[in-house]
Amino acid sequence: MDTPRSHAPLAAGSLAHATYTIQRPFWSVLGRTFRVLAPDGSLVLFVRHPWFKLRQQLTLFTDESQQVPVVVVRARQIIGFDIAHDVFDAPTGQRVGSVRSRGLRSLVRDTWDVLDADDRPVGRMQEDGAAMLRRLFPMLLGTWHVEIGGETVAHVRQLFRFFVREYVLDLSASRGRLDARFAIACALLAVMAESRREAS
Repeated sequence: MDTPRSHAPLAAGSLAHATYTIQRPFWSVLGRTFRVLAPDGSLVLFVRHPWFKLRQQLTLFTDESQQVPVVVVRARQIIGFDIAHDVFDAPTGQRVGSVRSRGLRSLVRDTWDVLDADDRPVGRMQEDGAAMLRRLFPMLLGTWHVEIGGETVAHVRQLFRFFVREYVLDLSASRGRLDARFAIACALLAVMAESRREAS
């Protein structure tokens, strides 16, 4: 059972770490639950995505009370092959950037275009390794990377765990070129693509 932790504003420095851990329990009654943890295990962001929601939207909160929003990720359209997700700073409503699926290509290997706040392509996010084999054998662990200007700035790596899906987001190569809020949103979209395949 998910038990709320005390609600609080975003702690100073919580979006300045080189690595984050994303956890998703196997079972959740109210929808898919994701926790973004700092290297010391403290909660940085929390999101619960309802099972049945026509237009995909994620709101990332500071804690499980879901009182203080930090980031909003919203799909531009309901159905399509090249669906774009816009990432907004929740307090200001300012768009940080966008991620757009590469349509049919993503059926074989999850691939997204990374767009800046003005909708200009600046990079891509892509699933690595034996993607097709993983679609046949979901127990195989996944990896993804994010490129900006042709250089890899982030990695997402799945870890083996028995009762939780766990992923590490590594931003050590970013050197400030990738907003942590946007990187976390990208990682969550990759993880959610995995979740949808598991449920299908």
